[in-house]
Amino acid sequence: MANVDFVKEGAVAIITVNRPQALNALNEEVINELDELITKVSCDPEIKSVIITGAGEKAFVAGADIKEMSELTPEEGMALSERGQALFYKVENMKKVTIAAVNGFALGGGCELAMACDIRYASAKAKFGQPEINLGIIPGYGGTQRLPRLIGMGRAKELIFSGDMIGAEEAYRVGLVNQIYAPEELMAKVKEKAEKLAGKSSEIIGQAKSAIHNGIDMDLASGCNYEARAFGLCFANKAQKEGMKAFLEKKKG
Repeated sequence: MANVDFVKEGAVAIITVNRPQALNALNEEVINELDELITKVSCDPEIKSVIITGAGEKAFVAGADIKEMSELTPEEGMALSERGQALFYKVENMKKVTIAAVNGFALGGGCELAMACDIRYASAKAKFGQPEINLGIIPGYGGTQRLPRLIGMGRAKELIFSGDMIGAEEAYRVGLVNQIYAPEELMAKVKEKAEKLAGKSSEIIGQAKSAIHNGIDMDLASGCNYEARAFGLCFANKAQKEGMKAFLEKKKG
């Protein structure tokens, strides 16, 4: 692929947006290539964890391609938004663990891509933001929805209304990232985490993700009811049989 690299290391897939000359900005070609790769990875039973990152030292993904957007009509703008949302929804709902390794600027669509991942690990040099307001638009790839869910409505409004960037430490403080690493350690640490999570059952991870994603928009009673159904389905999976058998045998020994 011209703009996105793919490497498979055992049960871990690494997807790298590779347009460093454009700070890995998301244009139509990148969106299409990412979509193709996410579909490929989703259908590969050998892959258990997926790392998404950006090439170079400066950027994870520094937003969408402004030149490509500048002359859109309202109808074309809506179609572009829906296209990006569909891709990020696909990332979010994979039955595998998705990890964003944020190595630099994660702005606009880049911040939205990181938020679509299950877990976000950041370089100490990473910067996050939704600067769309400065271009006369709003976030269109799910930013107005995922950011408040991750960091709370007040903080999300401040970032979206101001267009300001925040550093890795502030992103960690407000809950946007899970952990910060030195730039030279980031990928090694993320691979270590991905390999650990790859040892878990994809089917059970899928049930947990389904319960979390669907339950968050329900009242507590409805969410718990959904969880109970997902919990019950785990008992039809060999991971439950093997996991509990191993636990009991270890306890017996």
